[in-house]
Amino acid sequence: MSLSSGQLDPIAPGVRRLVARNPGFMTGPGTNTYLIGHDRYLVIDPGPEDAVHVERILRETGGRIDAVLATHTHPDHSPAAKALADATGATVMGKPAPEHGRQDAGFTPSKLLNDGDRVTIGSLTLQALHTPGHASNHLCYLLEGTGLLFTGDHLMQGSTVVIGPPDGSMGDYLRSLARLQKEPATRIAPGHGLTIEDAQAEIVRIIAHRLQREAKVVERLGRIGAADMDTLVVSVYDDVDSRLHPVAKGSLLAHLLKLEEDGRVVRDSPAINALWSLQNSPPPSR
Repeated sequence: MSLSSGQLDPIAPGVRRLVARNPGFMTGPGTNTYLIGHDRYLVIDPGPEDAVHVERILRETGGRIDAVLATHTHPDHSPAAKALADATGATVMGKPAPEHGRQDAGFTPSKLLNDGDRVTIGSLTLQALHTPGHASNHLCYLLEGTGLLFTGDHLMQGSTVVIGPPDGSMGDYLRSLARLQKEPATRIAPGHGLTIEDAQAEIVRIIAHRLQREAKVVERLGRIGAADMDTLVVSVYDDVDSRLHPVAKGSLLAHLLKLEEDGRVVRDSPAINALWSLQNSPPPSR
């Protein structure tokens, strides 16, 4: 099965997935907007500011929307919240946009959601789980009693997510993944792509992938010696299409900053073009 813009599918009792009209290199088929409820509704990730998508959400819910929730404030996930709130009086919920990164500064939740907070619609209850990493204000939502976990961009089908400092953090990302292993999540409804049917297996796979990439950073620094980002990205991501290397640089920097926090690598300056080396290597020279 594949997804396309505008596609609407039921994925669980009381849960429908509506694909926004923003397909692309970073968004796949488009952002998944989730409509939750039977008579009245919660909306997760209303998507970009697109009048056609907003109208479709209003039509499919009959405008009976109690709350609009965002997993995070990247511009493909939260901007349509205002239009939906204006049209329906719905409460906008989530965490406000952080200062750093490519954020939807117009997202202003009238109800701040913290870790463990619950939002109920009829017989359905969502629990908010703070999962920083991809974004510092990222939330996942667990549909209680079902094992269905709405993961935004924390986990997505078909690809790994970009962790871009300064707002993104690889250390936070791995800690958030480990936290999800302790939750009763069995199935993933991601922000992009199809439903992932084995949540815990996917979490294990992504943790292993990230740690393997981290080990590759260490191995390549040991082989090359001191290196800058341009040199490292070609070596560490030699298994990735070179057209993706500019995007991969964000995750590479996140890996390096985590290794620096762990005391395993050092750099010769705080500048963007710093030379990175292993902690016990000779000092880098230019």
